[in-house]
This record gives sequence, structure tokens and C-alpha cells, in this order.
Amino acid sequence: MTKIATRDAYGKALVEIGEKNPNIIVLDADLSKSTKTADFAKHYPERFFDMGIAEANMIGTAAGLAASGKIPFVSTFALFGTLRVGDQIRNSICYPHLKVKIAVTHSGLTLGEDGASHQAIEDIAMMRAIPNMTVIVPADAEETKKVIHAAAEYDGPMYIRLGRPALPQVFDESYTFEIGKGTVVNQGSDVTIIAMGVMLHPALEAAKILEQEGISARVINMATIKPIDQEIIIQAAKETKGIVTAEEHNIYGGLGSAVAEVVTEHAPTTVKRVGVNDTFGESGKPDELLEKYGLTKEHIMEKVKEILK
Repeated sequence: MTKIATRDAYGKALVEIGEKNPNIIVLDADLSKSTKTADFAKHYPERFFDMGIAEANMIGTAAGLAASGKIPFVSTFALFGTLRVGDQIRNSICYPHLKVKIAVTHSGLTLGEDGASHQAIEDIAMMRAIPNMTVIVPADAEETKKVIHAAAEYDGPMYIRLGRPALPQVFDESYTFEIGKGTVVNQGSDVTIIAMGVMLHPALEAAKILEQEGISARVINMATIKPIDQEIIIQAAKETKGIVTAEEHNIYGGLGSAVAEVVTEHAPTTVKRVGVNDTFGESGKPDELLEKYGLTKEHIMEKVKEILK
């Protein structure tokens, strides 16, 4: 199976939108080789700015560029592009509703060996709590490409969460991404699995194994965490016996919380969460970390069976 990192797809998509729109500007915090914005810098050096290890200044500069009619894409590692610059994002970008796109890489446990100090597992919770911010987590390279093109056209702030490792391709060129809409990628009637980002492929693998055991699992790709697709969640809650959420993020404040909020208000049902159980990560290989912290197809299947009991 072909595997491509979402950050690689991001770098290529930046070049594509940069060619179409001269207002696209890219800023990076001394990590352009890792975030893949170096591709854009090579093609459009006059529209690329390496701001150094000064993330707060980078966000402020992006706000100024956006206020001047440009469309800045700001990149660094997820932890540095969120928790380190929360004040600037809130007051300089979201409050005035500026067209700044914060596209971060190296998110979650799959950052790997750099360990807990670099593994952002709280970023979605923070970003979805800020008014005016749209939050998107692509599941593979193809979806990332579609997200970046949509982001360039979107009138407002956006947080795009990308990762470090190569991921299996789930979608092909025929896939259509729409901001605020989830997608059913596997039909099922017994239970629903709602996944985002790196957890979508394990969710699909879990559904295949469950089918062999006589359990029909619907799988939904929820790329947009805010605004979340309430309609598809309510339908799943009414048509299946419960929902399992799967995310590479703390179970508090992320996808599981967002789904539970919709369900409790509109269609009460059981919700089980697969995610980081309110703890920091550690240094290790991505696959080993996902196993240790309970983010695998086996853990998804376990939660499904708990619901069906």
C-alpha cells in the first residue's frame, strides 16, 4: 500500500496554490525542511519568510499580512504553533477574523522520538475553543491536498493539523472534501466509528475484521472538527447502537468531546472514546507509541464490542 506523509502533500499543495494565487504567502519558524514549506520557498522565494524560532512574532506578522490582503500560511510543529502562541492566535488572528491559515506538522504521538515535550495532544481542544477558528485534520495525502486548496479560498482563520509519518492512502483523486462535512467511508448498521487523521485507516481495518465476526460497522471520516458535521453524527446515533470515536489526541476536548456534545443535545446514545487517556507521551517509534497508548484497530474493536454488549 502506498504511504505518503500529509506534510509532504502539504508542501506540494502550497506550490500549486502559490502558482494560481500571487497573494499566497508562506511563513515558517526555522523548520521549513521538516514542514515541507521549503518546496514553496524554492519556487517562490520572494513570498517565503523564515521567521526563525520566534513563533509569536510569526503569528503577528501573518496577521499584518492578512490585514493587507495577503493569504498567509503559517507553519511549524503543532505544539509550537498552538500552545506557544495562543495569545497571538486568539487576539491577532481570530478576534479580527483574519484569513490566516495555521498549518502545523508533527502533531500527536506519531511525532515519535522527540517525546512528550514536542507531542501536541491538546492542540485541537485549544483551537476549537477559540471563536472564529475552523479546525481540520486530514486523514491522508489526497485529503490534505484538497484541504489546502479549500483553505486558500476560505474567508477566515483555519487550523490544519498535519503529521510526521507516511500514512496509507485512503482516498483517490475522485474524493471531494467540503469544509464542515463528514464522509461515510464504510457503510454499517450495528455501530458507528468516527475517526480523524491517522486513526481513519485503523478504523477501516477494524471495520473489516468486525465484518468477518458478523458486526456491521459504519466508519465516518470527520476531517472537520469545527464546525463539526452535526447531521451525519445525529443520523449515526439514530441508526446504529452507539458511536466509537478514534483520535490521536487527548480524549478531553478533541473529536470525542465534540461528538459527545452533539449526541447529548440531539440524539442521546452511548459514546466510547479511543484516544490518549489524559497523559503525556514519551519518546519512541510511532507504531510502538500508538500501541502503548491504546490507539490501534484492536482498541477500536474492543470499544465497539463494549457497546454491543
